[in-house]
Amino acid sequence: MPGGCLMFKKILIANRGEIACRVIKTARRMGIATVAVYSEADRGAVHVEMADEAVAIGPSAASDSYLVPEKILAACRATGAEAVHPGYGFLSERASFCEMLEAEGIVFIGPKPRAIRAMGDKIQSKLFAKAAGVSIVPGHLGIIEDADEAVRIAAGIGYPVMIKASAGGGGKGMRIAYNEAECRDGFERARSEAQSSFGDDRLFVEKFIVDPRHIEIQVLADAHGNAIHLGERECSIQRRNQKVVEEAPSPFLDAATRAAMGAEAVALARAVDYQSAGTVEFIVDADRNFYFLEMNTRLQVEHPVTELVTGVDLVEQMLRIAAGEPLAIAQGDVVLDGWAVESRIYAEDPFRSFLPSIGRLTRYRPPAEGPLGTATVRNDTGVTEGSEISMFYDPMIAKLCTHAATRAEAIAAMGAALSRFEIDGIEHNIPFLAALMRHPRWQEGRLSTAFIAEEFPNGFERPVASEALQQRAALIATATELARHQRLDRHVDRLRPHGGQIARDWEAKVDGAYWAVTLERWDVERGEMDLRVGGTTSVVASRYHPGEASFSGTIDGTDVFVQLRDRPNGVALFLDGLWFEARVMSPAVAALDRLMLERVPADTSRLLLCPMPGLVVSIAVVAGQAVKAGETLAVVEAMKMENVLRAERDLVVAGIDAVPGDSLAVDAVIMTFE
Repeated sequence: MPGGCLMFKKILIANRGEIACRVIKTARRMGIATVAVYSEADRGAVHVEMADEAVAIGPSAASDSYLVPEKILAACRATGAEAVHPGYGFLSERASFCEMLEAEGIVFIGPKPRAIRAMGDKIQSKLFAKAAGVSIVPGHLGIIEDADEAVRIAAGIGYPVMIKASAGGGGKGMRIAYNEAECRDGFERARSEAQSSFGDDRLFVEKFIVDPRHIEIQVLADAHGNAIHLGERECSIQRRNQKVVEEAPSPFLDAATRAAMGAEAVALARAVDYQSAGTVEFIVDADRNFYFLEMNTRLQVEHPVTELVTGVDLVEQMLRIAAGEPLAIAQGDVVLDGWAVESRIYAEDPFRSFLPSIGRLTRYRPPAEGPLGTATVRNDTGVTEGSEISMFYDPMIAKLCTHAATRAEAIAAMGAALSRFEIDGIEHNIPFLAALMRHPRWQEGRLSTAFIAEEFPNGFERPVASEALQQRAALIATATELARHQRLDRHVDRLRPHGGQIARDWEAKVDGAYWAVTLERWDVERGEMDLRVGGTTSVVASRYHPGEASFSGTIDGTDVFVQLRDRPNGVALFLDGLWFEARVMSPAVAALDRLMLERVPADTSRLLLCPMPGLVVSIAVVAGQAVKAGETLAVVEAMKMENVLRAERDLVVAGIDAVPGDSLAVDAVIMTFE
């Protein structure tokens, strides 16, 4: 291996989900055999089926399987794997795991333990960066013992401050505090979250940069002293410090700033003797001043956008570097071609504060990979139809990417690809991502890490559909209903065959609004019909057949793709990121429908309901207690994140229906109010 520069014959992937699948794809292309490991929950997972071999490593909880180094090592011994690719998360940044492998003569496909240790601890990495001449954010880099000390330090630095777990990552163990009360509460929440996520509750405090951008530099470095960067990724669209949408390059950086950030990232990699793919993250202010945030000594979740604009396979480079090969790419060879955007598809409900959703994927049909108009679509995923989204792991389902010549084209392609992404069985964030792609501020590139909090301060609510969009929904609903009528009326087994022309006048009820629709022409052979709605006649062309789950065609020559789901006496349509409930009726039936009473949802204002399946961590109130709006009522943990449930108004607690340690289903009653 290293020294002889012979490529590995067999590697083990110490991970799961989409990143395990991603590594297997490159290994397969390079002729390298792969070994998957899996927990009980992942017995039927896609990565297990893809790999050449698979080894069971324990119960569903990651702490009993994927996070146990000895079990990974045993799997290597049993299969003869020469090297281990850790993916991201789990053991990917644990230096002791790397040393265990090296002691057995097994290669860790990543940096050496010294680099992992130097950069893996947020406090030590900042001290190291500072010593290397890298600019860092002002703050207190010592360990903070309690909330009182955190408050004293924050007062000295000046609010707002960021409270961070030293061993943190993925947005866990992080809180922003704008005053003393938030600092105290944030310290306790961050410490608890850090302990449960990393087994390390050490925290530090630093100045929070107002309106910051999160921009990171991808680096590659080998064992022969070569180091380069592959440009930047803009990762400013975040929710709860968790990245949601990424792009490459950044719409904010100029060439001079890009070069300066790249040079600093490479210098840091050289200083720590880095050998693999790694990412140096920076906070960038409105004046393009940049400050070192941390170095991730692993492959990043968002690496596909860099691969798309550079043409460099980062997993392949990691394998070659680990096998002892020198980099075959020089800095001058790196050219950024076009623009790439990545949307993280999460199992979460955007209409309920993005709370996690678990269950089985009863339908999972991603958009086809490859050309989409002038763009290219890529989808990195680790699930398939029938897969179970488990409460034990991260809720990410897939990473949908588009690549085009310009940012505007890549964004437009992402909107089109999202409309084609079919998921049923769980809630997901595609409606939010679709709305984001249409957001003017996003399209203009005016971003910051506070974007979601600023633009959706009350959470994400279903956007109000324009009349034009409602009319399009009415057109498509009518076209599909007429196709259904056509098939039924011409069915050979119909008792009384239809003998006349199909009716011309219809009414489409779309989300409660009625639209008169007139069929002016229908060329069945060509799949074209002229439909008049809202005073305008449109040509709707499609080869749609009743029963299909999507409608693909054109309206007045413009391509349209709409997901369809059957409803009693109607249909649901997913159009431009919005679901519409529609029903097409004759005018006589529509007149009667207007007289029907609407069902009113039950009043739950006097109940605190569990917003997602989870574990009750704490109850902060008692029966009879008066509570002010904003005060904490309970904390529920789900998918490794602690969710604080707060009072939405002043109230009095009538009764408590749950206790810490209870495992609750969604909408289970936690407490009642007077």
